Amino acid sequence: MKTVLITGGIASGKSALCRMLEERGYPVYDSDSRARGLYESVPGLKARVEAAAGVPLGRLAGVIFNDPAAREAVEAVVYPEVLRDFETWRDCAEADVVFMESAVAGDRELFRALFDKVVLVRAPMQTRLARGGDKVEQRAGSQSFEGIKADWVIDNGGTLDELATECEILLKKIKDEN
Repeated sequence: MKTVLITGGIASGKSALCRMLEERGYPVYDSDSRARGLYESVPGLKARVEAAAGVPLGRLAGVIFNDPAAREAVEAVVYPEVLRDFETWRDCAEADVVFMESAVAGDRELFRALFDKVVLVRAPMQTRLARGGDKVEQRAGSQSFEGIKADWVIDNGGTLDELATECEILLKKIKDEN
């Protein structure tokens, strides 16, 4: 089974690409939503995250995007749980190729060995700001993709139809490698 990371900055279009992959029948692990679900399903995780961040879970985003030390403390608690959850999910998938959507997994040592290929989705900052507004401004500074060793880069400054074409090209490249 091939495991492909879909990564990129906030509002770059990685979620739109992942929806297109799902529409074509490919399993996609959405690390953000799965991590949120783990707060309730993993006993004690919510309390450990709150202790690491020093704030209630509801205020977490305001802290981790502005305080690198708090972000690292939370990541040290959450990421091992996400890794276990992903591995269980992947092992249950009945597919030749699975995808993980994550803005951060590509530059975290804990996750690097998981991926056979990495896809970086990027878009001009002006486009990202138009798509995501204040959240882009808040989070963009804490996200860097300079060191990502992407096997494929999708420039997504255009329309959804153009992204759909890029999705088809990506799937052909993946199939051609098998």
